[in-house]
Amino acid sequence: MTSATQLLEHSVVVFSRNYLPICRINIKRAIVLLVLGKAEALDLARETWLVKSPNLVIAVPQHIRLTIASTERIWKIPSVNRREVLKRDNYRCQYCGSNKCLTLDHVIPVSKGGEHKWNKVVTACEPCNQRKRDRTPSEAGMPLRTKPKAPMHPTVAFAENFWQGENACSREKDTQG
Repeated sequence: MTSATQLLEHSVVVFSRNYLPICRINIKRAIVLLVLGKAEALDLARETWLVKSPNLVIAVPQHIRLTIASTERIWKIPSVNRREVLKRDNYRCQYCGSNKCLTLDHVIPVSKGGEHKWNKVVTACEPCNQRKRDRTPSEAGMPLRTKPKAPMHPTVAFAENFWQGENACSREKDTQG
């Protein structure tokens, strides 16, 4: 049997009205949404948590769907700047993986027509940036660890991670069963 404090540590995945996973919320917030009728339970056949109060017993599922119309927050791709590029590249050099003395590097040097765009700028440590100099990664023999790209909408990123995690769980169950 789980205690009340253990129960409150669980989180619930919230889906939009059109079943797009939006975010994770704590179980208290999920209970409020369910009681107020702003959300409905999904997948009651799966594990649910029974929450008891003096007046009410509610089954809280792992996934809920909003029933209210929620307006999507306006989100635009941030401008290419040092802070955003470092964040995108997880504060790691895209050539060697170091997290020391980080700078920005144009994959195609500006002198050779390189542009200051999301898919053309990466994080590099000073030694790698100096070693690469005025060359492309292939000319310098320094392949990129990841392909540079613009950041994606936070909801899309959450949904992508959510579905990848769900697929990993189902693959794990398939190999065990």
